[in-house]
Amino acid sequence: MKPLLVFCALSLPSWAQVVEHADPQPIYRVTVVSRTLEAVNYEHRGGPTLIDFQGTVLLPKAKGQAIVESKRGRVSIDAKFERLEPPTRYGTEYLTYVLWAISPEGRPKNLGEVLVDSSNKAHISVTSDMQAFGMIVTAEPYYSVTTPSDVVVVENLVRPDTIGMREQVTAKYELLRRGQYTMNIQPAQLHSVAAADAEKLPYDRYEALLELYQAGNAVQIAQALGAERYAPEPYGKAVTLLENARALYSRKNDTHMIVSSAREATQMAEDARTISVKRRDEERIERERQQSQQEEGNLRRKAQADAELAQAQAVAEQADAERAAERVRAEAEQVRDLAAEQAAQSRPQLPPPLVATPVKPAQYELTAEQHQSRAELLAGLNSMLSTRDTPRGLVVIVPDSLLPADTERLMRLAAVIAAHPGLTIRVEGYTDDRAAGPEADVLTQRHADALGAALVHYGVNPGSVSAVGFGKARPIASNATAGGREENRRVEIVISGSSIGGMALWERTYSLKPRQ
Repeated sequence: MKPLLVFCALSLPSWAQVVEHADPQPIYRVTVVSRTLEAVNYEHRGGPTLIDFQGTVLLPKAKGQAIVESKRGRVSIDAKFERLEPPTRYGTEYLTYVLWAISPEGRPKNLGEVLVDSSNKAHISVTSDMQAFGMIVTAEPYYSVTTPSDVVVVENLVRPDTIGMREQVTAKYELLRRGQYTMNIQPAQLHSVAAADAEKLPYDRYEALLELYQAGNAVQIAQALGAERYAPEPYGKAVTLLENARALYSRKNDTHMIVSSAREATQMAEDARTISVKRRDEERIERERQQSQQEEGNLRRKAQADAELAQAQAVAEQADAERAAERVRAEAEQVRDLAAEQAAQSRPQLPPPLVATPVKPAQYELTAEQHQSRAELLAGLNSMLSTRDTPRGLVVIVPDSLLPADTERLMRLAAVIAAHPGLTIRVEGYTDDRAAGPEADVLTQRHADALGAALVHYGVNPGSVSAVGFGKARPIASNATAGGREENRRVEIVISGSSIGGMALWERTYSLKPRQ
């Protein structure tokens, strides 16, 4: 007969038990992340070599040793450990230990479960496809985890006689934070072998019970991550396998069947957890992408609305200017008609034919002071940039090529304007026909705003400056040629005001004289 081994079900001593609170996170807050782990590049077919293990601050008395041998296509590891105390001391979710290989680049690989016997000893023989790696042992909620927890209890220690080239693990390998497994699960939901009144079980039944608890934890953790939604097929298989294993255990069937079903449930639940994490991340990334697209669309619509508003304002201002010009022409017509009527009344005889010439109203005639001021300002502006004397004011042409870097010329221009108080400055932006409607309006408005701001910055009264963009309207040359398009890309500074009068220097009034 097989000897009957009797074990207590790993009940925790009172000083190490985890107290259950509403907070799902365990009360332990110690984090151990190795900073000194060394990897070894084991020589191919170099023969077996020894490497030691030492405990971390979480389990300082633990120790071990392994025989490592690089063979064809694999590296075999035969490791033994001592003084590995029950993993439940670090939290109710921790039911077993796992041996990991960590590459020099920080990539972890689960080498296998480290099963501890009643003497707190363990033995594991495994292989790895890595050639260079360091090794750690962590406490885990089940054996098939794919990311190590931060409960690192043992690290490898390279011996002076270890055969192989040492490599520092420079990359910080990713460890799952303490309590990450529990997520939104209360500690009471996780299965633990700790119990004050734990029944005594034969070893094979105890092993089967431990595997059932690991499988239960794996299923609970996968469920907490939304596996029912993100990975329904593997999660459903894991639940079915777990229920089958529990049924076998309750009927006291063969423990090998129970362990086999429970371990398959654990593996299937870990697959479901991994898929859920990936799909949740993909879903989050998609939400962020859609949110970003929505925000970009809102910005585009706002820019288009602003451009349409600016265009409407420009059209309204242009209509106002045309109405004002029409009023001026009407007043001139009235003055001309009145003068003709007065001349006819003062002559009893039939006057000779008169030459009909436009008469400017008196308010548009330049005084001597206005004439001199207008001429001086025109000369000063013309010395820096091309300037036209027009009925609507002095118009300074600023080519697109001078914007916005010609700081010195803008400073001089602002100084000349500021020296003549009482002026009104209107900055108008234009471009060629290659720009689209809203885009052209926004572009020319931006150029006009920038030039107006520069004039104010260099001394022009800000209350006298306004800016508007006319887009591709009002070309002064043909857009069929590159030269014409270059002339159309410009900013015009229209300067007017009472100090320089409302009539161009080249204009003059005419009297009504008889034709001889």
